[in-house]
Amino acid sequence: MKVRIPKDFGGGGRENMMNRINALQTEMQEKQEELANKEYSAASGGGAVNVTVNGKNELLKLEISPDVIDPDDAEMLSDLIVAAVNEANANAKKEYEDTMAELTGGLNIPGLGGMM
Repeated sequence: MKVRIPKDFGGGGRENMMNRINALQTEMQEKQEELANKEYSAASGGGAVNVTVNGKNELLKLEISPDVIDPDDAEMLSDLIVAAVNEANANAKKEYEDTMAELTGGLNIPGLGGMM
């Protein structure tokens, strides 16, 4: 089934609508790049472990307080690291989703999103 777009659709015809879609796509690409390079930090264990990730979910920085380094309890330190990394990545994902929803008015437009 072929869908015809009326010439006056969107207050300026098909060409105006395509220009608006292209502008939205360009803006979304710019925001995606900006968010991919942004840094997100999180901590666990009351600040014993601090991590920084970027919007591409790459771990950039890991700081561990010497107080939590216990050779007899490596599992606890591992859990703190995982918790901090997961929180930082969740923060990055939420900002990405919120930004894209704001740009698209909450619509899920195939082909216009999709970084994370």
